[in-house]
Parts: sequence; C-alpha cells; structure tokens
Amino acid sequence: MHAIVVTTPGGSDALVYTEVPDPVPGPGEVLVDVAAIGVNYTDVYHREGRYPLQAPFVVGSEGAGTVSAVGPDVTGVAVGDRVGWVGVIGSYAEKAVIPAAKAIPLPDDLSFESAAAVLLQGLTAHYLTHSVHAVQPGDDVLVHAAAGGMGLLLTQMTKLRGGRVIGTTSTDEKRKLAREAGADDVIPYEGFADAVRELTGGRGVRVVYDGVGAATFDGSLASLGLRGMMALYGAASGPVPPFDPQRLNQGGSLFLTRPTLAHYTATREELLARAEDVLGWVESGALNVHISRRYPLAEARQAHDDLEGRRTTGKLLLIP
Repeated sequence: MHAIVVTTPGGSDALVYTEVPDPVPGPGEVLVDVAAIGVNYTDVYHREGRYPLQAPFVVGSEGAGTVSAVGPDVTGVAVGDRVGWVGVIGSYAEKAVIPAAKAIPLPDDLSFESAAAVLLQGLTAHYLTHSVHAVQPGDDVLVHAAAGGMGLLLTQMTKLRGGRVIGTTSTDEKRKLAREAGADDVIPYEGFADAVRELTGGRGVRVVYDGVGAATFDGSLASLGLRGMMALYGAASGPVPPFDPQRLNQGGSLFLTRPTLAHYTATREELLARAEDVLGWVESGALNVHISRRYPLAEARQAHDDLEGRRTTGKLLLIP
C-alpha cells in the first residue's frame, strides 16, 4: 500500500509518499480500507517533531473507511462496518490499523468525507463547549480563527447552546464565512482585546477558545471578564512562553486550561456519547461541515503548506 512516511522530522518535505507493507491487525485491532483522511495541525506538530513520535512513522490521526479485517479478541466491530476514528497515528495511508475501542460507527447516510472532516474537530469543539466551559444562554464567547475548521464548528456549537460569538478572522472572505456559521460579531486580530471590551460593554467574555497560541495569548487573557476561562487548545502560531500565574489573579481570578481531546474521550462510553451528538447534528443539518479542499494522498505536502500558510478555510482532506 501507499502511505505518507516521516523518517526525519522537519518541514513539509519530510512527508514522503512511499510504498510500505500492508499493516496486520493484532489483538483488539481492526484493519480499515481508508476512504478519507482529515488533515490537522496536530499532524504538523508530529511532522515537525514538536510532538515527538518514534521515527519512521506514518503521519495522521483521523480518518474514515470500511473495516476489511479484524484481529483476535475483537467484539462489537465486524468486517464491512463503516467506521471513523481520531487519535490513531498512521492515518495518512491506504490502509490503517486502529484499536477496535476507538472505532466510531458511522450512520449509513453519512459520507466518509463528512466523517473524516468532522470527527477530530467536532469532538474537540464538543468538549470545549460542553465540558471545559459549558456555554450557557447569553454567554459572550471569543472564538479565534473563526473561519477555520475548528472555528466554524466552535461557532456553531456555541450558538446551539445559546451563546453569543465574537470571532476573529484575517480576511473579508473569512469574515463572511464566520458570519454564515452564526458569529454575531467578527473582528480583525489587530486590537481584538479592545474591540471585545467595547462589544461587551467593558465586561469581557466568559470564555476564550484559543487554538492560535503565542500570537493571541496576551490579548485573549485581556479579553476575559471576571472569573473567565481561557481554553488554550492549540498553538498554530507557536507555543506560549512561560508566564507568571499572578496575571490570572490580576485579570480577575481567571482560569487557564490546556486541554486535549484524549482526556475528554478517556472511556469508550464518553467517546461514543460525544460522537453521537456530533454526527447526529451533522445528519440533521444542525451542524454544517465545511470542506475547503480535497487532495490526493500523494499531495500531502501541498495540504500542509496550504494549512500552515493560512490559505484555507474549513477542513482539508486527503483522499487515498
């Protein structure tokens, strides 16, 4: 089979399209013929070595396809099942082995592309808006990169829960997409903390969902109201430097968390409960999945270049 392999971490040229042996499922695992693969910033971090993996490795942690074989001791998943997954390294490939415990059953009328486009970011948006800070009706919420794949889903889920969304974007085209997703106000990054204070009558927001990191961190803290929550779920612009926790006191007894999806899908029951919500909303039309671009698997380098160059909106997919 063909896969995208990283031998030495680095830039996008570290992604090598090559032929590798077909994987074989072991105990508790299933083999999937991959139909669609999600491209995420986590993949960039793995490729760069920011999140180190044992090299060589096949990149990617999200996808969807059809089970073609099952290993020993597998129950509840059978050959022919349509499944999706998140958090399983080795997804940039024509075939992938995943733990049966991480196989998410897909509704028959949900396309593989929609599943691969929504699972990782949809489950992340779910735990952020339902668990890290459970948005309440009337809450003012700041969503950074509101026209990106995560931002569009965060905006929609915040609106489903009755919150008011202030989104940041960098272009007029992205501003339009954020408004179409339900953002109440869309502002540029420059001076966003002052704009947030003005839009909230000086109160600040209840929560900031920040996947940008270093470039927005200070402004995000300054945007929070009394006892506000800073949810730093990513670092697209680079990691946040160490800082004095006393700033949280000075800002109004603020909360800061650096969550990750694995800790909010720690059991299969929690994984399936969140997935049922997200996939159900996609099926019903309550949640719109915006697929920006599709690339052949062999063009993974271009997908990473476009993602890092901020030339995209919505979700990027690789198609084997």
